[in-house]
Amino acid sequence: MMKKIAIVGAAGYTGDELLRLLLRHPNVEITCVTSREHAGKTLSEVNPRHSADGIRFVEPDVDRIAEQAEIAFLCVPHGLAAEYAAPLFQKGVIVIDVSADFRLKDATIYEQHYNKAHPAVALLTEAVYGLPEKNRAKLRSASLIACPGCYPTSVLLPATPLLKNGLATADDIVVASISGVTGAGRKADTSLLFAECNESIRAYSVTGHRHVPEIEQELSESASQPVTVLFTPHLAPVNRGLHSALFMKPVNAACATNDIADCLDEAYKDEPFVRVLPHGRLADTKRVTHTNVCEIGFAIEPRTNRIVVTSAIDNLTKGAAGQAIQCMNIRCGYDETAALL
Repeated sequence: MMKKIAIVGAAGYTGDELLRLLLRHPNVEITCVTSREHAGKTLSEVNPRHSADGIRFVEPDVDRIAEQAEIAFLCVPHGLAAEYAAPLFQKGVIVIDVSADFRLKDATIYEQHYNKAHPAVALLTEAVYGLPEKNRAKLRSASLIACPGCYPTSVLLPATPLLKNGLATADDIVVASISGVTGAGRKADTSLLFAECNESIRAYSVTGHRHVPEIEQELSESASQPVTVLFTPHLAPVNRGLHSALFMKPVNAACATNDIADCLDEAYKDEPFVRVLPHGRLADTKRVTHTNVCEIGFAIEPRTNRIVVTSAIDNLTKGAAGQAIQCMNIRCGYDETAALL
């Protein structure tokens, strides 16, 4: 059955990526796209690659969205997303939130990292964390889906099987990640100007990054014990793409290459969007941009006795819009790969 779709905040990078993918989806009809800045304009007036001139941007209005759509993707900043999610959820609209408002289960932790009280605490227990490879069964009946952040996706997919199967320790996990500039969103910010980013790689938010509690929450659940992660993100002068390198201690000093390979292969052998590389081959963003694929490679570093795992995703696709559509496909009973291959 065709589903009517709304995209709230459709003019940002993630909203634009949703448009690119959903306009070719065989089972959906886009009926409402919102943007305060571009209200009244057609899609092609804002971005000429979208030829669906019958669709115009409108001002965001909950009643209009609920009247015109069965599923609403929220691509607006944290805090604001919950203001739409709560009333839409109450009106029976399936909400797929691509912001951070429903990723964390503890409202106190949300307040600590986002510097404001959670705007819809009662809905936290309703939200299903939208990592399909982990929560596919729960997603089939979810009415509020909290899509993971791009950095957490790149960390959770390679780390979860190793922790769940007792191959890596839950402490002293170090992660260094590099993201393309679109990961910061479409906004006016001097630090994101071309002249500031080009020919420059820099670390940022090296203490207290907002994705750390999300990563630790999900890994702790998989490991059945508290997990601690030292996470350092970097900005790279590319439009899209995200690379993470994870340094993990094996539980057993005699941990063999085959143990790691077998664990990752078994975890993702049936997953359409996770590609595990042979031992010694490492992930590369060039092979995943404009796809919904997470590529995982690993090596064992014998001198320091560390498992080095690398992952690469497209921050706008598997890290945002593509994963959101994957969740929708599961929720609606569509082919999970629809519009994504």
